[in-house]
Amino acid sequence: MRGIFSTLATVWRIANPYFRSEDKWIGRMLLAAVVAIELSLVGINVLLNAWNANFYNALQDKNWDVFVYQLGYFCVLATAFILLPVYQLYLNQWLQIRWRNWLTRHYIDKWLSSGNHYRMQLLGDAADNPDQRIAEDIRQFIDGGNTGILTLGLGLLNSVVTLGSFIVILWTLSATAPLHMFGSVWNIPGYLVWAALLYAILGTTLTHLIGWPLVSLNFQQQHYEADFRFNLVRVRENSEQIALLGGEPNEQTRLHGSFARVAANWLAIMKRTKRLTFLTAGYAQASTVFPFIVGAPAYFAGAIQLGGLMQTSSAFGSVQNALSYFINVYRGLAEWRSVIERLDGFDRSVAAARAIAVSPPAIDVAPTDVPAITFKDLAVQLPNGVPLVSATGITIKLGEKVLVSGPSGSGKSTLFRALAGIWPFGAGSVEVPKNARIMMLPQRPYFPIAPLAAAVAYPAEPGQYDNARIAELITAVGLPKLAARIDEEAHWNRMLSLGEQQRLGLARALLHAPDYLFLDEATASLDEPSEAALYQLLEQRLAASTIVSIGHRATLAAFHKRRLAFNRDGDHFDLREGELTPAK
Repeated sequence: MRGIFSTLATVWRIANPYFRSEDKWIGRMLLAAVVAIELSLVGINVLLNAWNANFYNALQDKNWDVFVYQLGYFCVLATAFILLPVYQLYLNQWLQIRWRNWLTRHYIDKWLSSGNHYRMQLLGDAADNPDQRIAEDIRQFIDGGNTGILTLGLGLLNSVVTLGSFIVILWTLSATAPLHMFGSVWNIPGYLVWAALLYAILGTTLTHLIGWPLVSLNFQQQHYEADFRFNLVRVRENSEQIALLGGEPNEQTRLHGSFARVAANWLAIMKRTKRLTFLTAGYAQASTVFPFIVGAPAYFAGAIQLGGLMQTSSAFGSVQNALSYFINVYRGLAEWRSVIERLDGFDRSVAAARAIAVSPPAIDVAPTDVPAITFKDLAVQLPNGVPLVSATGITIKLGEKVLVSGPSGSGKSTLFRALAGIWPFGAGSVEVPKNARIMMLPQRPYFPIAPLAAAVAYPAEPGQYDNARIAELITAVGLPKLAARIDEEAHWNRMLSLGEQQRLGLARALLHAPDYLFLDEATASLDEPSEAALYQLLEQRLAASTIVSIGHRATLAAFHKRRLAFNRDGDHFDLREGELTPAK
């Protein structure tokens, strides 16, 4: 029971914000219209139940006038029963796409807010495959075909209202047609209601006992499917390196193993579903004749007419279907519950990543009026708390050219991440000038799949910079042939060599002209003459900018005026002033 209430609370937490958003009034009106139509359909079913009695009594009495009237009445009800579901489906789908649009934007914004996506990975990414959570799980939460909050919610509403409406009818019929059994009349108040209730309880209990493992099995299935897709994407993205290393057999083994988990879990779902389908199919077939078994003795005893028996069967079927709602949707409900658990896990991962950025101890990136970056009692740690780098009293002034060096694994790149505010693990602070424009350029720059101009201008919006200016900078960094393809859209990270990507990254830096430019081995894939030419270009065009470079080549010293070195200090490294020795 606690699990049910917990699931309902999670559903409310995920669903409720939309109906308090900027789209709330349209959402509420659409939901109200869909609910109103659902209630109208239940009302029509009640009228059809009464029609059953009158129509079949007319047949039994061979009353032509009543028969014709009832046919006309049925046509009116049938027309309404056709039109209402059509418009309900249309409004339902309209609500679904608006709701999904808002919820998708909401989750994307939470995921990509202030480096939160990166911190989620640092914490181990408990919300595996966030792409699936946002694209697939949100869709299934709102509309999963036979599942989804709207489908299940409307089905539950229909069952509750139907139950309330037809229990009254069935209770009344129990009084007019008492139970006839073994030649005796048993006046049991509402016996038809109790029979339907006992039948539904038996079916629901058996369904739950057989079907409850489907919740965890469906959760695992989504996890394995997402992992398999992710592994396929990784092979596609790294196809060149795999081909160069001859790694195809290894990749085949890994992909076969990944899909084997998909298939094995699916077989477990198949076995469990087979048992559940045996039960539900048998239950549904028995439901067809069960009301006649209960009501037929009264009919054969002459206590009710044929119309009364048909009305009893119809009302009994409506009550039994309402009580058996969970039996009919159990498999879909199990799939939907696994979707809820995945979205809940994503929410918890987002919240944990947000909390780690502000919960002490954490690295504080604080604005200052001083035109310099200052490390104050900074102690950078790994996510598990192991000390990595310390820096105290280090100041980098505006316009300085600083070279940062140290052994591999000493934490140079991590120090840059802490400065950028995306690495919270540690203590102390980094003071950064207010409104300073800072750019980090890593060894492998990122380019979105977009026209080349937009890819270079990233993260600026497309069109913010003049294409001619971008083309001139692409030529300046040594890629004149690419400059002619400024409007071409492509997957640039895949098409270009790492050296070409690094040149484009420097074109991006020249375009944005930041106050502080941090180069994390951003020219490591270039030969020394090309690297020297690009640094000279930076000196010419970004003369007023601070440039901080991580690099191992001695030739870099010629382009910097100061050196900061990582020196081992016990179990961690300490950032200190170092000696700058230009290459001979």
